[in-house]
Amino acid sequence: MRRGYFVSFEGLEGVGKTTAIACFSELLDSHEIDYVTTREPGGTETAEQIRQLVLASRDETMTDMTELLLMFAARAQNVDNIIRPALDRGQWVVSDRFTDATLAYQGYGRGLSLEWIERLAKWVHGDLWPDATILLTADRHHAEDRLGRRGAPRDRIEQERTEFFERAGRGYERLLEKHPTRFHRIDANQDLDGVSGQLERLANSMVSRWRQR
Repeated sequence: MRRGYFVSFEGLEGVGKTTAIACFSELLDSHEIDYVTTREPGGTETAEQIRQLVLASRDETMTDMTELLLMFAARAQNVDNIIRPALDRGQWVVSDRFTDATLAYQGYGRGLSLEWIERLAKWVHGDLWPDATILLTADRHHAEDRLGRRGAPRDRIEQERTEFFERAGRGYERLLEKHPTRFHRIDANQDLDGVSGQLERLANSMVSRWRQR
């Protein structure tokens, strides 16, 4: 059986990942691709409970190391219960974030050791990395405008200062430079038609390569 294909979506808050993932999923449907979607932190019942711990605002300050370890605890559940089994069944996996988000947010954003994060990644998911990572980027004012239009209360991370997101954004840029064949940038400043057009080209290319394996 042909192994499935692992696609992750990355980007800062407000860049439109949810909409992009929905669009990408429809494109996979048009190609009659069997796939599962998941998110991080989250994906399984236990991982979703960890997500609530990570994102809820509370009086007690969560340390950066606690946040990092919780991210990988949720990831361990997601990898072992959803991602690996789906790939082994030949399904595609479309994930809202993966370890690149931890490198960008907890590494570059929080200033935690990239070496520590990479060691945890090796321990939790070994050599499993996305086959392709779609990075959505947008000017911060566009992202803030989208967050404002959602109307929902912001979670603990969405409430971070601009400087934090600037550092995380620079982290994503460095990851793109480090992995130019895996990362694919999409300009999320465009309207939905523009983003959808780029996603369609990427989906067509990925499906073609996968079927030729």
